[in-house]
Amino acid sequence: MTPAKLSVVISDDDAMIRDALREVLDAEPDLEVVGVAADADEAIDLTRRHVPAVVVLDVRMPGGGGGRAAREIRRLAPGTGILALSAYADLAAVEDIRAAGVTEYIVKGAPNRDIVAAVRRLGTGRTSGEHRSPQRETP
Repeated sequence: MTPAKLSVVISDDDAMIRDALREVLDAEPDLEVVGVAADADEAIDLTRRHVPAVVVLDVRMPGGGGGRAAREIRRLAPGTGILALSAYADLAAVEDIRAAGVTEYIVKGAPNRDIVAAVRRLGTGRTSGEHRSPQRETP
């Protein structure tokens, strides 16, 4: 019997980022992207419909941003892991998204393996609480 795949919703206002994330995550045999959103409202709606294991959220996007989406997702699906992705590595963004219930934060540009590992940790309830920045990565 094959184990169930971890379901994932991706939300980012940049279509290229959404497509790239979908391609990376769908390539993993244990992950399945069940929805893709361009703003906070769509992310919330997809979470309501699918109750995914993990939601990958852009911190700054239309509809109230990742913070608003994270708070609603936490309310609708308290067991869903939330991974924040951002082009910004500023402390204020990290603090805001953490206050909204996000336990993992990765700066865009981090290696795909780090994003996949974070999704798996969140989907299995083993969060690290780490924040990864491409400036701190080692090959």
